[in-house]
Amino acid sequence: MRKITIDPITRLEGHGRIEIFLDGGGEVERAYFQIPKLRGFEKFCEGRPAEEMPRITPRICGGCSTAHHMASAKALDDLFKVEPPSAAKKIRELIYNAFIAEHHLFHFFYLGGPDFIVGPRTPARERNIMGVIAKAGMEVRGKLIEVRKRLRGVIEAIGGKVVHPVCGLPGGISKPITEEERKSFIRAAEYLVEFSVFVALDLWDNMVLKNKEYVDLITGDIYKHKTYYMGLVDEANKVNFYDGHIRVVDPNGKEFAKFETQEYLNHIREHVEPWTYMRFSYLKNLGWKGFVDGEESGVFKVGPLARLNAADGMATPLAQEYYEKMYEALGGKPAHNTLAFHWARLIETLYISERMLELVGDPELTSPEVINLPTEIPAEGKGVVEAPEGTVFHQYETDGREIISGVNLITPTQNNAAAICMSIEKAAKSLIHKGDVSDEILNMIEMALRAYGPCNA
Repeated sequence: MRKITIDPITRLEGHGRIEIFLDGGGEVERAYFQIPKLRGFEKFCEGRPAEEMPRITPRICGGCSTAHHMASAKALDDLFKVEPPSAAKKIRELIYNAFIAEHHLFHFFYLGGPDFIVGPRTPARERNIMGVIAKAGMEVRGKLIEVRKRLRGVIEAIGGKVVHPVCGLPGGISKPITEEERKSFIRAAEYLVEFSVFVALDLWDNMVLKNKEYVDLITGDIYKHKTYYMGLVDEANKVNFYDGHIRVVDPNGKEFAKFETQEYLNHIREHVEPWTYMRFSYLKNLGWKGFVDGEESGVFKVGPLARLNAADGMATPLAQEYYEKMYEALGGKPAHNTLAFHWARLIETLYISERMLELVGDPELTSPEVINLPTEIPAEGKGVVEAPEGTVFHQYETDGREIISGVNLITPTQNNAAAICMSIEKAAKSLIHKGDVSDEILNMIEMALRAYGPCNA
């Protein structure tokens, strides 16, 4: 038996490897996505004061630090049974949307984009951000730098720091924002709208959708699995990143479950395998059936495409227009095309730009009332947000003296882990035949992983 190892896997956060085993005829027998290191975050959080959790858990991932910070702050709201003031909720949502947009653009241009804008079969030395700029033009470089600068300015002004923010407290945030800051946020949101439309129209439409090879990859069978899908939705079942109900749809798009944050353990369980430190989430009411898709399997996906599949639409007009266009091109809902995760990211970025404009136009944003002090003794709290790559759950238990006695963290990559393994193996079996393996083929196998944007930390 021959073994092929991709180590390290590239253009994503954290460490991991792919191991592919070929039989005597050179066909793929099995392929594994492995996380070789144990972080132990849940364990070393024990014994810490509860209010330290929003400053500890962002260290799980430098890329998604704001997601863990916000999930942690919401878990503390629940732990201390305190509701943040209206202005604090809006400011939290504003910083969170700025973070998601900045992360989505980073992923598209630096991590996933080289496979499409430059090309999946292009030599490895050109499949990077420099290759993207060379293909898309220097004007794109300037706009990308500017939009990320403005979004990071919003994050830093509210969060205190761009990476590992410190603004979230039980019951609110650490400080109000000024009118001058609000005006600068308006300018940032307006620039983001302009850039998002440019990316969705010019880059994706002209460089991807007008290229038959790319369209065939997106819509073909190599990168397709029929699973369940999960995401946060608002009262109208529209996509929301910060708050709402957790909705799950089946492979046919029918609602399977809809539940609140506090009920997540009634719906999600975790499975372990001996060959990786990653845990595999599955739907409790269906059970673990292994790495298989279909209606009988408990495997589900989270993240950009999963959120759009789980929702009934987008809450803003331009994003809704592109949402409908995507599903028309993919043949309807739900879409099972893994590479369409990249397309969904651009639609979500457009939604965020419109939503940020709504938030920064609200005069309540500068209210000094940004925190309600806790009065109850903490016991247990749960918090959920939509990280850029999917639903993230935080659960804390305390000993009654505000000291953490138990922690459960479920990251987006855990929720996607089973689907990622299935996607990698299917791509490997579809692309490798008679032992013929090239750099281009190995990159196309990594593309199955890269679409999810996993945080392997």
